[in-house]
Amino acid sequence: MKTKLAIACLIVGASLTPIISYSADDADMNRSHPKAFVKDSAITTKIKTKLAAEHITSLGRIHVDTDADGVVWLSGTARSQAAIDKAVAIARETEHVVTVKNELTIKKDD
Repeated sequence: MKTKLAIACLIVGASLTPIISYSADDADMNRSHPKAFVKDSAITTKIKTKLAAEHITSLGRIHVDTDADGVVWLSGTARSQAAIDKAVAIARETEHVVTVKNELTIKKDD
């Protein structure tokens, strides 16, 4: 009985292998795919962590978004041009970032 079950599992597993490998190849092409989403989220999280470590006071107003191609968009407001420059530099230095699109503006206080 155990032998029949093992053989059945091998046959089913072997028949599904081409389907699984085909879907893995397209994972980065479709951003809605969980693998691509996790990759994008990991880059975004790394940037946000670095911004927090630098104690940029307007961190809550800086929004970070990353697409599947490694392009990072920074949007929102910062209190000075120096803070904007620092945020852009941090994003550019982050691993797997291809380019940074800066849409940050200066806003002194709320």
